[in-house]
Amino acid sequence: MAWIKTVNEDEAEGYVEKAYKSTMRSWGGVDNIVKSASLSPAGLRSMMTFYQGVMHGDCDITLAQREMIAVTVSVLNECHY
Repeated sequence: MAWIKTVNEDEAEGYVEKAYKSTMRSWGGVDNIVKSASLSPAGLRSMMTFYQGVMHGDCDITLAQREMIAVTVSVLNECHY
């Protein structure tokens, strides 16, 4: 659970609802990193655009390599994601 106020999946509207639907996990929820920007739809849109560019943009690094970099950074930051 996030330690900041967020919009729950069942309360999401507009762009937040759209972003939640596109990032819904198999367990039926949305990752807290996405929820962390849910109070600012414009901020959430910017975060999602950035994520799409970094993880799926045109680059010589494969998606698997990008995921490995993300995991390494999370470990170094002592982040449980």
